[in-house]
Amino acid sequence: MELKKIAADAIPHALGLGERYRLLNEPDQAVSICRDIIAVDPGNQDAARVMLLALTDQFSTKRGINITECEAIAKTLTSAYDRAYYGGVAYERWARARLQDGTPKHVVGEWLRKAMGCYEAAEGVRAAGNDDSILRWNTCARLMLRSPDLQKESPDDHHFGD
Repeated sequence: MELKKIAADAIPHALGLGERYRLLNEPDQAVSICRDIIAVDPGNQDAARVMLLALTDQFSTKRGINITECEAIAKTLTSAYDRAYYGGVAYERWARARLQDGTPKHVVGEWLRKAMGCYEAAEGVRAAGNDDSILRWNTCARLMLRSPDLQKESPDDHHFGD
């Protein structure tokens, strides 16, 4: 079966629908719409951001969604801020989903530290008045402070000469 293409002039409306479906907790619909937009306009940054967020909405479900596609999408974002910030959102949300499924806490902590590193990178290139990355970093830090096991390093992490 071949997918149908939407018209280029339908993209703004389709993007609004994608955002709406995401907010209605129908992330699979939002992802599908964003894929349709990107098929017509491969560089559409708004669709890429909505798709990344809609994919992360599905991390805690058993739908076969994983971090790999989100990492790839984040790398396509043209703004250094967006690459760092949305990469951080993906890692943070992946960590939170893994926390719920019983993944060892030191592994979850590694994902949170990765998110925090992205947020720090975003902080360095953010526009004046945009403290979103700082707010997200603080949220990760508070989660780690509440659960000291998240701060532990992996038992497999060892350094030569130690």
